[in-house]
Amino acid sequence: MIKVVIIGAGNVAMHLYQSFSEEKQIDVIQVFNRNKDHLDFVKDPELRVSNIDNIKDADLYLIAIRDEAIEELATKLNVTNGIVVHTSGSQHMKALSRFENFGVFYPLQTFSKNKSVDFKEIPICLEANSQKNLDILKHVASLVSEKNFEVNSEQRRALHLSAVFVNNFSNHLFALADDYCRENDLPFEILRPLIKETVSKIETLNPYSAQTGPALRNDQKTISAHLDLLDEDRKKIYTILTESIQKLHGKEL
Repeated sequence: MIKVVIIGAGNVAMHLYQSFSEEKQIDVIQVFNRNKDHLDFVKDPELRVSNIDNIKDADLYLIAIRDEAIEELATKLNVTNGIVVHTSGSQHMKALSRFENFGVFYPLQTFSKNKSVDFKEIPICLEANSQKNLDILKHVASLVSEKNFEVNSEQRRALHLSAVFVNNFSNHLFALADDYCRENDLPFEILRPLIKETVSKIETLNPYSAQTGPALRNDQKTISAHLDLLDEDRKKIYTILTESIQKLHGKEL
């Protein structure tokens, strides 16, 4: 049985708690957050801890908090046993170097508290300060996910930035499209099959080959017509993305 302490009360911490709690070989012995009121997702009130000095000995300590708060919390966490890891995509592993055993346990996924996820399908990126610790993290990760990867800090930062493009930026474009549909009395629902097909397509094609649209065709008449319909802010975004597509595919135009 692997004893685990989860530190944090955000979306990542909540989903880790739920996933780990379903695994028979993992025993979540505590979940820490300075404000106990934010730990209502923890079923057993006895596991909720708000005093960092009361954290128990464990095999694994998972720090799932805001990136900028990791190093500060690490200075307050007094543990001598187990492996201390963070779940950040952008923070270097060395943020935890004050501990004898440390590493990274980064689940690459977008998490929302009101949306369940299949943790078995989530890639977990792992890094550790020794092969022994890495092997332990690989074992823990294999209990909750079928997709585990050894990724160093530099690679993970690149991966995190790539994730911002495919997730955060694409979702922002969905939000802009939703607003524009509302302004024109159109249901965003009409676009959902297109969004699903766009994502589905890259399961068999690379994104470069899957590109379509007026920018790729260099259809200046359509591009100009679109720009005439947009306000200045949207026009800037449309122009930047159009030019980026054309630059990437320039040899084909």
